[in-house]
Amino acid sequence: MLEGKKLILATKPYAREERAKSWLYTISTLLLLIMALTGTLALPYLVLKIMASILSGLLIVRMFVIYHDHQHHAILHKSWLAEVIMVTFGIYVLAPSSIWKRSHDYHHKHNSKLFSASIGSYPIITRKKFESITPAERRTYLFSRHPITIAAGYLSMFMIGMCVQSFASSPRKHLDSLLALIIHIGGSAGIIYFLGWESWLLFVLVPFTIACGLGAYLFYAQHNFPGVTFNVNKDWCYDKAALLSSSYMVMSPVMKWFTGNIGYHHIHHLNARIPFYRLPEVMQNIPAMQQVKTTSLGFRDICACFRLKVWDPEQDRMISLREVRTIRRALLKRAPDPAIVAG
Repeated sequence: MLEGKKLILATKPYAREERAKSWLYTISTLLLLIMALTGTLALPYLVLKIMASILSGLLIVRMFVIYHDHQHHAILHKSWLAEVIMVTFGIYVLAPSSIWKRSHDYHHKHNSKLFSASIGSYPIITRKKFESITPAERRTYLFSRHPITIAAGYLSMFMIGMCVQSFASSPRKHLDSLLALIIHIGGSAGIIYFLGWESWLLFVLVPFTIACGLGAYLFYAQHNFPGVTFNVNKDWCYDKAALLSSSYMVMSPVMKWFTGNIGYHHIHHLNARIPFYRLPEVMQNIPAMQQVKTTSLGFRDICACFRLKVWDPEQDRMISLREVRTIRRALLKRAPDPAIVAG
């Protein structure tokens, strides 16, 4: 079974795009998205408009994965036309390229490190750290990982996290974040004024809520699932972080299409230059890629992922708040001094 550098090298032949296929998938997805969004306004019956609105949200997810691959230079690299399309889409989807690429590249280089900045990823702290911080800090930490916060990714992750915070932190570097906000809010106001709030609901709110909520959950669950592994920085290893700290998300063929195969996340983290449409090929042809930890979009798996809150080094796994309280009570019985319990 291949591992380490040999495994990474085995994936290199797949890190070559088929240019025609990249363009086909990009243009077809973009056209379908434009048609679906137009349908939210132009179709004659409300039920058809609702269906078009839901479809728009799912197509935004697929187009985002294509945008994400372009940012990794996996597809359409050095094409000026692709650059124009992707920069425009990044602004449209509230993930402008200046902040998305910087934060996402950091995430790939530091995925599953315990003591690194939570740039481009959900924060992770140890059980002892969780016990030692203030109640306000605990609430902030838990709020960032709460199901409602993730479901409201349109506001929490994209509008505030991607645009507001990036521009506030460095206005010169992230002018495109301000531009995205201005266009998005101004466009929304224009739609409400000229076409009514019902049109805004179907053209903007529903598609973005679906796309950003699903995107935020996928990003969460791909690195916060039962069996995930985290390491202190000195023990961190790139290939093991990919295989042990990134999941393979089992999906139906339909959802694989809408999510652009992003469920093959362990392969993507091992080699981000592999185009999204070649990820299943890697899974099929390299046996080591099949020995992987899985999750899914099933209700039980979603609940299992959301229960995980902090990393417990003693058990070498993520644990729930209930388990944190159980451990705390057990330690209190043995060592009543709170300082001892906090470690």
